[in-house]
Amino acid sequence: MGFYADFWKNFVNFSGKTGLKDYWLTFLVNIVISAILGKINPNIAYIFSLAILIPFLAISARRLRDAGLHVLLVLTVIILPILLILCVFPSKR
Repeated sequence: MGFYADFWKNFVNFSGKTGLKDYWLTFLVNIVISAILGKINPNIAYIFSLAILIPFLAISARRLRDAGLHVLLVLTVIILPILLILCVFPSKR
C-alpha cells in the first residue's frame, strides 16, 4: 500500500513522474473506497470525492508527464464534464 501513501504524501506535487501500476492501483483503491462509502453514507462519499480531487489531478499530471504527454491534458478532466453539463440546457430558440 506504499503507492497509496505516496498518493497522499504528494497530493500537491504536480512535477515528477508516476508509474503506470501506481496510477491504476490508486485509481482502483479510490473507486473501491468511494463505492463502500457510497453504500454507507452518500454524503461521506461526496466529501471523499472532493478530498481526492486535487491529489488525483496531481497524480494524473505526473502520469501524463511519465507517458510523454503534455500535462495540460489533465484539464480535460475538468473541462469535459462542465461542457457536458452545459450541453444539457435547453436552447433559447
